[in-house]
Amino acid sequence: MIHGLLWFPLLLAFVLLAALGWLERRRQTLFRRWAEGAELSKLDGCGAARVMDGELQWCSFSAGRFEEQGRFTINSLELVELMALASGEAPLAHESEGRCRLRLIGDGQQMDVPFSDAQRARSWMNQLMSKARCDL
Repeated sequence: MIHGLLWFPLLLAFVLLAALGWLERRRQTLFRRWAEGAELSKLDGCGAARVMDGELQWCSFSAGRFEEQGRFTINSLELVELMALASGEAPLAHESEGRCRLRLIGDGQQMDVPFSDAQRARSWMNQLMSKARCDL
């Protein structure tokens, strides 16, 4: 009986890991359906984003679905800045890695899109600016 009690925490850990894996697979499946046909898309710990028909849309995942956080028209994009996620208005240094946000500025509005990887955010920044220039 003591041996059974020793293995019980491992059984609970296995069930917990299996449930978390199932939730992540569900999130990725929902993302694939949501991002289908997008020109550019991303899914990370901060949420999901896609560029479709000249519009950038980003969402967060909660309660088994994506909840829209904002939209921005790429044609009106004037400037994209890479900012630190948590430290207010501080721009992110080129050497910095980790969580950040892209600040989109254009047409009198300003919006922030969160990213969990600065390298991917830099790539998106370049692609968004080139797409905005191509659409002009």
